[in-house]
Amino acid sequence: MLVAKFLLMCGKEGENMSRIGRMPITIPDGVNVTVDGNNLVTVTGKFGTLSQQVNKNIKVSIANNEITLTRPDDENKNKAMHGLYRMLIANMIEGVSKKFTKSIVINGVGYKASKSGNKLILNIGFSHPVEIAEIDGISIDCPNATEITISGISKEAVGQFAAKIRAIKPVEPYHAYGIKYKDEVVVRKQGKTSGKK
Repeated sequence: MLVAKFLLMCGKEGENMSRIGRMPITIPDGVNVTVDGNNLVTVTGKFGTLSQQVNKNIKVSIANNEITLTRPDDENKNKAMHGLYRMLIANMIEGVSKKFTKSIVINGVGYKASKSGNKLILNIGFSHPVEIAEIDGISIDCPNATEITISGISKEAVGQFAAKIRAIKPVEPYHAYGIKYKDEVVVRKQGKTSGKK
């Protein structure tokens, strides 16, 4: 699904992806990478294991502690896949060796977040607290009452889970109350004014 969506979006970006695809990936200490006969790439590190099926047009080679990807020709589709699979494999290696994290903050009078067991508890202005349970491969932490940290070995899964939490109450533009990514910039709107000038 991710590959199909990317290929639809790539368009003229094929050349940029081609340059990315040619860059070798260094395998860090503690990470093991294998490629089977069906072009399934499996990456194992201290935090877990991830696998990615690679299109048969893209050849994945491992030598001298490096991974290289090659394509059969310069068709735009193959150029795009070349770069995409290179990024996916690099992300897998980073995830199993370091993990990915995404920070979310909440803002509002009386708004707060806490952790109870494997559940995130959000008090964000609704009539009842919102509970969100951790899923396989995803960890939730609350460094303080207004910050939530999502972590996991899959960059895509971390991003999707963080987006799910953010969507519960997106920040409104007047008071900036709600849930947003820590690095997200919210464009504030000025409220209506009343009275005669």
